[in-house]
Amino acid sequence: MAGRLSAWSLERRAAQLVVVPVQEDDVLAAKPLVASGVGGIILFGSDAPSALPADLAALQRSAPRGLPALVMTDEEGGGVQRLANLAGDLPWPRTMAATLTVAQTRALAERVARGLRAAGVTMDLAPVLDLSDGPGPDAAHPDGARSFSINASVTTAYGLAFAQGMLQGGVIPVVKHFPGLGQASYNSDFGPSSVPSLPVLKAAALRPFETAITAGVPAVMVGNVSVPGLTGRLPASLSPAAITGLLRDQLGFRGLILTDSLSALAVRDAGYRVPRAAARAIAAGADMVMFNSSDPGATADAITAGIAAAVRSHRLPVSRLDDAVQHVLAAKHILLCP
Repeated sequence: MAGRLSAWSLERRAAQLVVVPVQEDDVLAAKPLVASGVGGIILFGSDAPSALPADLAALQRSAPRGLPALVMTDEEGGGVQRLANLAGDLPWPRTMAATLTVAQTRALAERVARGLRAAGVTMDLAPVLDLSDGPGPDAAHPDGARSFSINASVTTAYGLAFAQGMLQGGVIPVVKHFPGLGQASYNSDFGPSSVPSLPVLKAAALRPFETAITAGVPAVMVGNVSVPGLTGRLPASLSPAAITGLLRDQLGFRGLILTDSLSALAVRDAGYRVPRAAARAIAAGADMVMFNSSDPGATADAITAGIAAAVRSHRLPVSRLDDAVQHVLAAKHILLCP
């Protein structure tokens, strides 16, 4: 596949690594970006219009032939749902673990996944595998009820059941937020945040991710927290030690790696605006980058140009770019023809 990718321009390859934010009541606004070859879109909103399935189908028809965009949503449950009115309601993960069996959680996730797939959604940025029993989610606490439990065994069982249900319903699950936000000092969307050191994470917070990787989950999202002794002041989403060293090399994950939003203030505080952060994240080992923006088109173009420029200036090996593209295409079940 790498040889076939060499026929693509650097910009075309870089575009496949970009996930563009889209309001679910105006998805056709992203038509030019999907036509230009961005790798995915993420839906925002909380009351999906009945026309969303038709609009997403029209959007996909504008994609380059044979290269549909991944259509993503945050369908976690509780207060973090985008298409509950179309796909079905989910309780907060903490409520699922307290009131449902593992089998019931799997069946519920499968039912919602079938609704998502019918609407044109192909990827769910869930389940959350972070360990927490605290308040939130809010500006200081990233998880709260988004976490199944503070107990690693409970979170592992319910998180895997949720992921398996999504897969059975035809939607790609993404476990998050590696290496675990449950004990984060702050919500990284709103400022710098750190978690305990790696030895402490290995004792509990990493266990759900380790089990999920062993079970074959197809995608992992990396968070924007720093890890003392591993990432320095860098958010994990920008850290080769966290992504390539820990997630790829030590834990053996071979699937798709996405960043959390690179518009987070924790990323900006580390000295990175979105385009530069995107190139840094890809160099660190991520495969797709996410962001928020009032002008998604301009930001996506800047990210694409920045990644291509990083390759041309030898700050990003072309082999790393192609490796990322291959992970994206594999998630889409696309095999390039000779």
